[in-house]
Amino acid sequence: MRIEPDIKLDFNSVLLRPKRSVLGSRKDVELTREFTFKSHNKYNGVPIMASNMDGVGTMDMADTLAEQKVFTCLIKMYSAEQLIEFFDTPSRTEFVAMSIGILDHDLNKFKEVYEQVDEKLKYVCIDVANGYSERFLDFISNFRKKFPQVVIIAGNVVTADQTQELILNGADIVKVGIGPGSVCTTRAKTGVGYPQLSAVFECADAAHGLGGHIIADGGCVCPGDVAKAFAGGADFVMLGGMLAGHNEGGGKVITKQYTTEEVGVTEEKQFVEFYGMSSKSANEKHFGGLKKYRSSEGRTVLVEYKGNVESTIQDILGGIRSACTYVGANKLKQLSKCATFIQVSNQLNTIYESSTIGE
Repeated sequence: MRIEPDIKLDFNSVLLRPKRSVLGSRKDVELTREFTFKSHNKYNGVPIMASNMDGVGTMDMADTLAEQKVFTCLIKMYSAEQLIEFFDTPSRTEFVAMSIGILDHDLNKFKEVYEQVDEKLKYVCIDVANGYSERFLDFISNFRKKFPQVVIIAGNVVTADQTQELILNGADIVKVGIGPGSVCTTRAKTGVGYPQLSAVFECADAAHGLGGHIIADGGCVCPGDVAKAFAGGADFVMLGGMLAGHNEGGGKVITKQYTTEEVGVTEEKQFVEFYGMSSKSANEKHFGGLKKYRSSEGRTVLVEYKGNVESTIQDILGGIRSACTYVGANKLKQLSKCATFIQVSNQLNTIYESSTIGE
């Protein structure tokens, strides 16, 4: 047993310090990034990703976000036939990844889709909860040998050493985050995790030294957190809960009635069910229930129904642009170079949070 004495940071531990800026307007900020990966593929777009979660990583979501040059990792549960039909449109390969696990049938499904779409499929997200197993590293290494041209997104991890291991074994982009997500209970069930902002700092430094890239996956609850993740060195930021509750997610809209303080008056509110992919709900839906040897590591919640996702994306992008103007970065690429973090004991004034009626 050992204890690391250094204090680690989360998004709510810090704020960005403002600096003098020559930018005249938020509209002058360039949010697109261009990356060249170790597999020699190039990416040019807004480096935000929709997570491969039910209610978020859907084909409808991917089509809508691609119009904004925003990326989507599809859920694993699509059949090979559905994926072949989807990726048969070449433009969809630029901002969408197929997601798989590390079992034999996952590899076979990817191979089938890849061959049927004439090898146009550009990205794969090889996604497991625990990216520290030798089996996972072996799968990444073997996949790279079989598909040298495909951009490999792999994770999840939270430490510099395993980030480097994944990159050295063939990953182009490493997903960083264990337990920070809004519907993830891994930290509560296992006691395992790492404060997300520090994980981003350390994994980004490790990845960039080897020509790799990272995704800050989880923990963002507002546009300011997304800006902090980019300022901390993340190349991409993956969002789940912030993109849940929209039409494109395909979830069932649930209407609930509430009695107000005014006698005899009720009001209706609409919600959409959202759950973690290791939750009891996800396991019952996709695998017939939890295996006897494991526990649920996710929660099921009702999130506010938000309509179409376009307005949410614009709100997120607007917040990032504004953050850049505050610190003097005229491009998203410059945000991490311009950023100075200050540790805080309190970052938000929430006095009217419960009585807010709009923005």
